[in-house]
Amino acid sequence: MTVTLRYFAWVRERIGRAEEQIDLPADITTVGELVQWLKARGPEYAHAFAKADVIRAAIDQTHVKPQAAIGGAREIAFFPPVTGG
Repeated sequence: MTVTLRYFAWVRERIGRAEEQIDLPADITTVGELVQWLKARGPEYAHAFAKADVIRAAIDQTHVKPQAAIGGAREIAFFPPVTGG
């Protein structure tokens, strides 16, 4: 399955790119599994997802939890929590 991954704010800065297209292995079925797989791709990914519990995810522009299934997703976005004022 090919999916577009988008990275925002410090996640983007640590990885060094805003987006990429990835052919996901068939055994990656949830957002949490995807995060673990990404962390193993290299030091920049490990650094970006070191505190994975604070990073939010969205599948096709809908916020999801780590246990959310990614089957059929066209886009998965990762971003840290933001504050405003």
